[in-house]
Amino acid sequence: MANLRLLIGDDHMLVRQGFRKILEERPEWEVVAEVGDGREAVRKAIALKPDVAILDVGMPQLNGIDATQQIVRKVPETRVLILSMHSDEAYVTRALQAGATGYMLKDAAGKDLLKGVAAVAEGQSYFSPAVTRLMLDDYVRRVSGTGVADRFDSLSAREREIFQLVAEGRTNREVAELLQISPATVETHRAHILQKLDIHNTAELVLYAVRRGVIS
Repeated sequence: MANLRLLIGDDHMLVRQGFRKILEERPEWEVVAEVGDGREAVRKAIALKPDVAILDVGMPQLNGIDATQQIVRKVPETRVLILSMHSDEAYVTRALQAGATGYMLKDAAGKDLLKGVAAVAEGQSYFSPAVTRLMLDDYVRRVSGTGVADRFDSLSAREREIFQLVAEGRTNREVAELLQISPATVETHRAHILQKLDIHNTAELVLYAVRRGVIS
């Protein structure tokens, strides 16, 4: 992806410098700001409108999850990729509910950081493999423990089609063109899908699709 503008938020300078070095291996990518706390991350995002903000969860003054929520609300064109040491389900769920598009573990970042940023910039969700396994295991435990029927079975055939296409990262317009329906109809189906599955955004939808085996 050409001319990608990035913001890095982490309270450790050496970590920020390490991420910058990895990201700027792509000559067409530019780190437009480095910040050490969540409030500054929000201010810089509003001022600079980067394509992707890469935020640590544990930042001072305002944690990365709350910063994500503010950035998504105030700068909707900026997508957020969370980098964290925390791999438990509660952190991932909170990040997704705040509007993050991806969640990576710091110890798994390395070269995968390039892959994650590229996916998020394209509007796709991205999760470290360990995070995907964690969410899948949690899903299996909850279903096994409660005996609740899979809500996926309540989707109509058309909703399942749209569910998969959205999970694959396609926009409403792309789905509409493929299925020869209007974007407004796609948006209506999409809203019904989220309601039926009790999920709140595209990132959660992608994780659900992975859990359900619709995408890998």
